[in-house]
Amino acid sequence: MKRETNLNPTMKDVAQESGLSLATVSKVINGLPVGKASRQKVEAAIKKLGYQVNNYARALKSNKTYSVALVLPSLKHPFFAYLTDELTKSLMSRGYRAILMITNYDPDAEQKSFAMVRSNKMDGVIALTYSPDLEVGDSISIVTIDRHLDEDIPCVSSDNFRGGELAAKKLIDLGCRKLLFMRITSRIQGEPNKRCAGFESVCQSRNIDYETLLLMDDEPEEPIFQFLENHIHDGEFEYDGIFCNSDILAGQVIRFLSERNISIPDQVQLIGYDGIIDRLTDSYVCSTIEQPIAQMAETAVNILLNPDENNAGANICLPVRYVSGGTTKE
Repeated sequence: MKRETNLNPTMKDVAQESGLSLATVSKVINGLPVGKASRQKVEAAIKKLGYQVNNYARALKSNKTYSVALVLPSLKHPFFAYLTDELTKSLMSRGYRAILMITNYDPDAEQKSFAMVRSNKMDGVIALTYSPDLEVGDSISIVTIDRHLDEDIPCVSSDNFRGGELAAKKLIDLGCRKLLFMRITSRIQGEPNKRCAGFESVCQSRNIDYETLLLMDDEPEEPIFQFLENHIHDGEFEYDGIFCNSDILAGQVIRFLSERNISIPDQVQLIGYDGIIDRLTDSYVCSTIEQPIAQMAETAVNILLNPDENNAGANICLPVRYVSGGTTKE
């Protein structure tokens, strides 16, 4: 007998296919929390049946647009690109659209992005901002990444202080005795500032000689490389361990020292921060403190869409871990 294909499957069809209740299917489609196994069954049934959500009717019924703005400075930095990918994936699994707004670190562009969110009545914003004077307003639901806008606005980040501690401890445990922390930093205070504090606390507690080199991200990068050049004598670099606040900076330092025949990790061991993977080799670009990017994105989306149930505090710090990437002597 030929089986008829339902060209317009309904939620009832999805419920029957998944073996779950209509209420559970409705929760998944409307982005409400359910168990992981149930969500996967519903999503599999939706995919198999080709079920399409009528977003227009859904929006009229719920007074929502089912769209969330992602306000980020750039996609050129791998961390921002990975974060955007995970945020989009998490939102789509809940039936929401991600509207990407790239600001190029421009405060005016950030403010205009929030104005667009209000005028288009989006359901919320997940933002990584660089404006010290950003006006959000009470009408917008917002979760930030790494930046504190207000004590009542949740901020999701990795445990940056712990990351600095892990980097310093690893370099010391691997035999380094003169350490250098290098950071290209924003003038906007945020969670990443704590990487230096964690690094310094370990160096001080273990009585290790160290130095910190900080450069603002709106300044030329030449002083960093001039510093490196000034501390190379007779083919030796004065520091035997370096912690960089990003894998991007770590890559620049590795290239600079290698061009001057300073061997890494034989002469200098180096650790970055972020956990960036080279997609051509599927390996870490350097030894690094890995941020839990997927977990950060999932947490931010959960808090934004279910603020009452999550009851999130002002700052949510997620655990980091050290991973070897060939620039340390394991």
